[in-house]
Amino acid sequence: MDAFVIEGGRPIKGRLRVNGSKNACLPLMAATLLTDQPVTLRGVPRLADIANMQRLLAELGVDTGASVGDEAFAHLGPATLTAQPTGEAVSHARYEIVKTMRASISALGPLVAKRGEARIALPGGCAIGQRPVDLHLRGLEAMGAELTLESGDIVARAPKDRSGRRRLRGATIFLSGPSGSTVLGTANVMSAATLAQGRTIIEAAACEPEIADLAVLLNAMGARVRGAGTPRIVIEGVEALGGAEHHVMPDRIEAGTYMVAAAITGGRLTLENCPIDALLAFTDRLHEVGVRLEVTDAGDPLRATCEVWAGARIRPAHVTTQPHPGFPTDLQAPMMALLCLADGNSVVTEKIFPERFLHVAELSRMGASIFRQGPTAVVTGVSRLVGAPVMASDLRASACLVLAGLAADGVTNVHRVYHLDRGYERMEATLNALGARIERVDAKELDSSAQAAGA
Repeated sequence: MDAFVIEGGRPIKGRLRVNGSKNACLPLMAATLLTDQPVTLRGVPRLADIANMQRLLAELGVDTGASVGDEAFAHLGPATLTAQPTGEAVSHARYEIVKTMRASISALGPLVAKRGEARIALPGGCAIGQRPVDLHLRGLEAMGAELTLESGDIVARAPKDRSGRRRLRGATIFLSGPSGSTVLGTANVMSAATLAQGRTIIEAAACEPEIADLAVLLNAMGARVRGAGTPRIVIEGVEALGGAEHHVMPDRIEAGTYMVAAAITGGRLTLENCPIDALLAFTDRLHEVGVRLEVTDAGDPLRATCEVWAGARIRPAHVTTQPHPGFPTDLQAPMMALLCLADGNSVVTEKIFPERFLHVAELSRMGASIFRQGPTAVVTGVSRLVGAPVMASDLRASACLVLAGLAADGVTNVHRVYHLDRGYERMEATLNALGARIERVDAKELDSSAQAAGA
């Protein structure tokens, strides 16, 4: 298991190109199950989650070529994947693969829609609180699917039409729960509805840009989807989908994370391929705390650039996570790292995943002053953070701790960075190229060295 050793106090400066979006790419890859024709995805990030989805698709009879996780391809930049059906119509997504990432559930809708049935293990993922899949199942059930739970697997079967073919039926579906709309649930139901009989209307759909990106691919494959990116999506079912080519949208969470890296270290960074229009709530809070942004070509996400730098002192702010277009929950932890150094008291309220505060205790080990009460944390800014050994609990908490380590005095050891590799492509190499000093080491060797020093 790897760890990062970070020498803090070095400003992040230079240029970087934002990679393709992990959160967009995984449902895009699952959508390739809807067709017997090849689908090509360009700008695919080289991440552990993408490699795991490749493994899952391979088991389900879709070949995507060499794994993006192969070390031989680690320095080649964004990948191009062509998903090619092999003719093996396997419909069982096993726990051994599904447990590695929650987005595996994205295969459920396409499998039921295309093959008439599916068996998929209940998913795993980050430990950030309860994230039930009931809305996914409610949507499929509304379209006529018969659902059962067998040995930890969700088993779904589409109803038979007059010809004996198993096919979902169009329906009107309300897709919101206690925490608002579900992004993966919307992706799942929208994908399934493309091959259903008749019209499907999704009310209270997730409005995230990743949903709109998925709709672009589905329509390129021959689907009839309109309204994606709004709370009401209408899908007219078609008999079959074909092949297509698609460029994955830039990763707005990666972009936001590196914006914070520049600000928290007193650096200056230019981001290319920056999806600034998908980050308006986040950049609004950056402006509030004194971070400066200069944007060019904002209307074209594949050309847009954003220069980021901070003033002499970070100001406090109130931050509340909300469904898009609100402040993204995935940027709550990185933003909190920045607020730890603000001149005053900040309030962070988490309305999507109320338990998503496991990074608070680790930031406190570095000298942060944070008081948490339920879904709200009050952050009292300190003059400096101090390097310390910390433990990452999930993907975005890992990024938060790396950011804190970049700004801290001394050395910070971040353990369990395998979480980080799920969502950031070679983060240490990216940051080192921009002036940071981060070493990836074997955690056992790091612990042995610490024990020897203590003796």
